[in-house]
Amino acid sequence: MADLASKDTPVLGMDAYAPAEIQDKVEKLGVKKATMPFLPSFMLAVVAGGGIGLGGMFFVIVLADPALSFAVQRLLGGLVFSLGLSLVMVGGAELFTGNCLIVMARANGQISTAQVLRNWATIWIGNAVGAIGLVVLIYLSHHTEMNNGAVGAAVLKLAIGKIAPDAVTIFFKGILCNLLVCLAVWLAYAGRTVTDKIVALTLPVAAFVAAGFEHCIANLYFLPLAYLLKVTGHVPAGLDVSMITPGGILHNLLFATLGNIVGGSVFVGGIYWLIYRKGLGGLTPLPPRKTLPSIGQPAATH
Repeated sequence: MADLASKDTPVLGMDAYAPAEIQDKVEKLGVKKATMPFLPSFMLAVVAGGGIGLGGMFFVIVLADPALSFAVQRLLGGLVFSLGLSLVMVGGAELFTGNCLIVMARANGQISTAQVLRNWATIWIGNAVGAIGLVVLIYLSHHTEMNNGAVGAAVLKLAIGKIAPDAVTIFFKGILCNLLVCLAVWLAYAGRTVTDKIVALTLPVAAFVAAGFEHCIANLYFLPLAYLLKVTGHVPAGLDVSMITPGGILHNLLFATLGNIVGGSVFVGGIYWLIYRKGLGGLTPLPPRKTLPSIGQPAATH
């Protein structure tokens, strides 16, 4: 009887998960992420910060090659930067920008606003620890001296380009960045294999990098590394790095972070929630509002 009951249910389907199934998965993951204990949540965030930093390291190697044309350099740089999100999505880690999607569970009343904010603060800080920890390792490895110092010069020029714009410009670059990053996460959730996930996320990530949009966690790698190069005297002659200061770094990070929140939570999480949960009812019935978990308590199961 068991064989008869299961013969119409494939063990492994070859089709991607449908958008409604992705929405259901994202909502359930949002509850899980928001109610995860502090230590594993924070350590997974540290891993993600380091992973995104490794993508940034890969990207700068491409930027340091002056023989490449602008379009080739940006496209190739974006493709190699996707290493970072691949490490997060396949290896398992907690990334602030991707966690903007937990607003879908909040919109359902499955988690509270306080839990969303606690998760975002924990993950952002953990990502910062991971990214800045990698900065120290990269600096001590003398990686930035590659190509006769061109890698270090590329980091400095990249940082100047990120700090120089006004707050409004950085904010909107942050929106566009996380719109693409959360779409990359959404598409990766459609995959059933490692290959599916990596292929799905690569082009959206490559697009935001090639377009020069602002990812606050990637900037937690690029900007502190540039500042470290500046204060230790690793600056090419004639390059003005005066704007690479703690204040300049905070200017970028503040408005990039705010833009990332809007891009991921409103333009991806919010819109898909309106379509698949509000408009179409979702795949899984929601628990009653009275089962809303408080901070530190497990979510209701059903």
